Formats: sequence, structure tokens, C-alpha cells
Amino acid sequence: MAPGLPTAMDRPHFIGIGGAGMSGIAKILAQRGAKVAGSDARESATAEALRALGATVHIGHAAEHLADDASCVVVSSAIRADNPELARAAELGIPVVHRSDALARLMDGLRPIAVAGTHGKTTTTSMLAVSLSELGLNPSYAIGGDLDAPGSNALHGEGEIFVAEADESDRSFHKYAPEVAIVLNVELDHHANYASMDEIYESFETFAGKIVPGGTLVISADQEGARELTRRVEGVRVVTYGDAEDADVRVLSVVAQGLKSEVRVLLDGQELTFTVSVPGRHYAHNAVAALVAGVGLGVPAAELAPALAAYTGVKRRLQLKGEAAGVQVIDSYAHHPTEMTADLEAMRAAAGDARILVVFQPHLFSRTQELGQEMGQALALADGSVVLDIYPAREDPIPGVTSELIIDAGRAAGAAVTPVHDKDEVASVIAGMAGPGDLVLTMGAGDVTDLGPRILDRLAQK
Repeated sequence: MAPGLPTAMDRPHFIGIGGAGMSGIAKILAQRGAKVAGSDARESATAEALRALGATVHIGHAAEHLADDASCVVVSSAIRADNPELARAAELGIPVVHRSDALARLMDGLRPIAVAGTHGKTTTTSMLAVSLSELGLNPSYAIGGDLDAPGSNALHGEGEIFVAEADESDRSFHKYAPEVAIVLNVELDHHANYASMDEIYESFETFAGKIVPGGTLVISADQEGARELTRRVEGVRVVTYGDAEDADVRVLSVVAQGLKSEVRVLLDGQELTFTVSVPGRHYAHNAVAALVAGVGLGVPAAELAPALAAYTGVKRRLQLKGEAAGVQVIDSYAHHPTEMTADLEAMRAAAGDARILVVFQPHLFSRTQELGQEMGQALALADGSVVLDIYPAREDPIPGVTSELIIDAGRAAGAAVTPVHDKDEVASVIAGMAGPGDLVLTMGAGDVTDLGPRILDRLAQK
């Protein structure tokens, strides 16, 4: 039986309740019986889903939105110090709780699996949540994206397992004490918070040090940063997975079968073959990480492996948005060069001779400043690209940093790149480029996802 409400979390108020991480925690608290309230910048399907669970969701941020009897105010690192609801909490003496602390409290008394890494966290967490649910283990989960089925990013389950993403971006993953931790990869990202790879390694070492005694670290044997972290980690049981010959769990083959993959692994001396219902070698490796983590909690591999086929995807992770005029439009959350390359290679393997066209929206000025060259090079894997202006999210502009950095790098790498500064023009531009059989990817972590339906509408008019 899962525990009840943590102390002081019975009447929480969330600032930015519609965010992927925040909304998941709010949903679980509402399902556990808390009187949940909060605010967000705009209306959304997430806000409606929270209201359906009994939460009060205000649109816009104002001091009067915070009830005097709120037991705590939950914030993420994206909330600025001058937020009026935060100022009101200080006036009332209401304690402020970081999102990661709230999530850590929800895991108390359970068996947590924390999924970390620069890329692939949402997919791997989702694979675990779906496969464990398929086996009737009824886990709780908090994910950074909505599952295709059952369509939510969080659930309060009655089982003893809690699966959660562990976010390294602001070092908040140091708050968790998992029984099993997964590290998929270790790369330099979030440049506003990390100045070097040494800082990244130190942060992941701290995370690994939070694993409870007797717990397990599941980590890639292939990725350079993960291998370096493995050399640095001490005092914890480590299980590696991957293509490498020295991996504890060997990936023997990944065979593309249209938009699926057949994966063959060697685990504890036994060969297992199972299906992953999404395309791409990187997603197959995510599934292997999920398999090894589940086994680390005592779930039989022979049962968990076939259950992984029940995972059909997460919104924004190569999600098919629709088809019009013979053109398929697919949405990708990829915003780091490694992710962009992986998704484009996956689509290339699945597409055969079809052309791949990309609508890419860079995310964050700091990321573009550091990785714009590599982003442009990744776009060379497509047959044509439209590049939008940078989506700033939480950042202020950096002088001289624009999407031109990516465009120039892409053209130097041989990419056919078209800059478009007005998003309202994108649908017409793509409709003029695309023909029957082509694949169009809307790619990025900002609001580029909103363009998929508009592109489909414009294609349908051809």
C-alpha cells in the first residue's frame, strides 16, 4: 500500500502548475487526497486535467491566487524571485518547497527508480511505468511527458514502486534516495548551471552517492561520459548495459522493423529477444536500461522484457501527429545535438527512400551559444530544414547569439537550410517543400510543437 500525504503537503499551491514536472507532482497529490491549487501562465490541456482531479488552477500569476491557508508553496527553478505569489507566501510565512523536495517526499516509504542522464529520461521512465503497469505491479510514476496510453504524465499507484525522472539541470536530482538509479548518458548541457564536464561529473557522482545501501546503479557501457562516471563511482553496485563487449548486459542486436525494433540481449548468461514499439537504436537502448533496472528491483527479466512492447510512445518523442497529402508530420522534443542526431538517424532507418524535412526551433540562448555548431551539423542529416528564431524559455537574450549560428553551421556542413522568422509562415513554407511520401519533423523543446496541426491543415489544402 502506497503511503499517504507527506507532512505539510495537504494544501499545496503550485506556481507554474502546468509545467511537465510540476503538474505530475500536483496530480499525484490530488490523487492522494490533497487540496491542490496553483497558477500557470496560460490555459492548457494539463490545466483541465488537473481541474478534473479537483485542483483549483488560476491562469496568470497574482498574489490573490494564493490562499491564506495554503500549507506550502511549490516552485521549480524556473520561477523568478519577483513572482507575486512567491512574495505573498513570504508575507504570510508560508513555507516554500522546491519541486524536487516535493517529489522526494512523495517517494518516502516506496521503492524508487530514479532515471537520470542528459538524454532519454522521459522515454526510459515511461517504458518502466508502462511495462511495470502491464505486469500488474501498479507503480506510481512522475514523467516529463504525457504517455500515449494512458495519456498522463503521472499516477498515484497502489504498488510499492515509484518511477521518476531525476533532473540534473539544476542539481535537484541530489534530493532523491533511489533503490535503483539509471544513468543513460553524461554530457555537458544546461550551460547556465554547469561550467565544465568536471562539474557535471561531480554532480552525477553526488547523485550516485544517494543510492540507498544495497541499491544498484544501472549505467551505459557505451557512452563516453557514462563510462568515465563508472570509473569515478565508488561504494555502490554497478550494472552496465550496451553494445560494448565488457557490458554486464550485452545488446547483441537491434533490428529495425518499420517503426518498431527487435532487440536481442544477453542477460545473466541467457539470451532474451523482445520488441520495442518505437523506432531507433537509442530507444532500444533505453528499453534495455529499463529492463535492467526492473530486474534490479526483483522483477523477472522473462516477464518484463515482453511487457516493454506495451510502451507505444510519449507525446513529443517521435510522435506521429497525422498525415495529409501523403505527408506524415512527426513531433520531436530533440533540442540537443545528440538527441537531434539520434532522432534523425532513427527516422532515416524507418523512412527508407522518403525525404525527411525538419522544422527546428533552437531552445535557449546559452545552449545555442555553446552547441549551435553541432546543431547545424545535425541538420545535415535531413533533406531540408526550416530554422526558427531561438525560443528563450527562462533566459534573457545574449548579444550576438541568434539562430544564424545554426544556419551558418548547417550550410557549412552541406545542409539545405531555410531561415523563417515568422512562425505563421512555416506551414506555407513546408507545404511548398513537401511532397507525397515525405516525412516532416517539428523539432525542439519550445512551442514548435504547436505547428504540427497547422502544417497538416496547410498540406490538406494542396
